[in-house]
Amino acid sequence: MRPRLGGSAVLLLAVLAIVGAFLPGEGRWLHWLAKPTATLLIAAMVWQVHPAGSPSYRRAVLAGMLLSCAGDIALMLPMDAFVPGLLAFLLAHLCYIVAFRDGLRAGRGLVAAGGLLGVFAALNVSGLWPHLPAPMRIPVLAYVVVLACMAILALARQWTRPRPDAVEAGSARWAAAGALLFVASDSLLAWDRFAGGLPLASLLVLSTYYAAQYAIARSVR
Repeated sequence: MRPRLGGSAVLLLAVLAIVGAFLPGEGRWLHWLAKPTATLLIAAMVWQVHPAGSPSYRRAVLAGMLLSCAGDIALMLPMDAFVPGLLAFLLAHLCYIVAFRDGLRAGRGLVAAGGLLGVFAALNVSGLWPHLPAPMRIPVLAYVVVLACMAILALARQWTRPRPDAVEAGSARWAAAGALLFVASDSLLAWDRFAGGLPLASLLVLSTYYAAQYAIARSVR
């Protein structure tokens, strides 16, 4: 599967998943089918990278994709499985952390990324905190910390000095874009769920989510 063909198929499935989210009643079968399938197709794009520039990086990203698919399914179940879904995505971000820390060294890029994402995470949590049910405060806080760490490492790889070669730089750009899109998607999801809902929430959350996963997949060299 070539990246261009894979990207077109991912785009089609993502659109179907978004459209299905707005269909009433039995029409939501389209969403239930397309949402995890799109994630699995992105994972297949990672799987077909042979030989990978860094096999450990590829394995960690692939594990994150599969855990994300489990999270997709949990969030679609007829019962409230938000916490299991949250746990699946938390584990996915831990896998991405393992990938993004590969070869990363401490420096000004890491400090700058930590400061930027730390401030954003703190503001986000402080705004959400009054809306969070008491039993959800610790799980959500833990998730935000892990998500922020994932994005910090991805952004630090992009801002590292000295500049890496062209292949490494391209990988870092894709990873940073994917991580920041993931932060946007999860922030939108949290505000929609806990703070009274957002207009066109499914469109906003899913479009940024699939863009994030696709970008991270493209970071596998």
